[in-house]
Amino acid sequence: MPQQDALHLARWTVTSGSNAKSRGAVVIEAGDHHWQASASGNGAVDALFRAVDKALAEVLAGHPRLVGFVVRSLGEGPGAEGLVTVTILPPAGAEGPRGEGEYSGASTSTNIIAASIEAYIEALNKMLDEAHWAGAAETAAASRRTSRPTPRQRAEFDREKAKHDTTSWFEQ
Repeated sequence: MPQQDALHLARWTVTSGSNAKSRGAVVIEAGDHHWQASASGNGAVDALFRAVDKALAEVLAGHPRLVGFVVRSLGEGPGAEGLVTVTILPPAGAEGPRGEGEYSGASTSTNIIAASIEAYIEALNKMLDEAHWAGAAETAAASRRTSRPTPRQRAEFDREKAKHDTTSWFEQ
């Protein structure tokens, strides 16, 4: 995926608590492609990673394998930023060059959940930037158009509607 078509996390939301399963939702853009998904997980970060994997399942032909997740403080006190580093392997079962390599992403923020999802997207972009992944998004989009021609195939990102409370996704 050429750099100008890199994955961009348009928005995300997550709910988590001690007495409830965590639920995350994402909207991802790349060029003129848009994906959205929600998923449950074992904690806020896991729920968001699963939502990204679900949204991009057709592009990646599976789920990347998380092999490293490191959080480090870059200072002290409540305003300190944290550095999150995420390392992934391509989806299990990917054949040829698409099944090889290790990709890392890193992000800093005072919000560790935000840094985590941004680092994950960065690692995915590094993987998709490899020549052997070229055209993956277009192939998935073409497959969606021919296999299920319904109006719900593609999420359209409306910046005006993005200002509303996105927790309604969790009621679906």
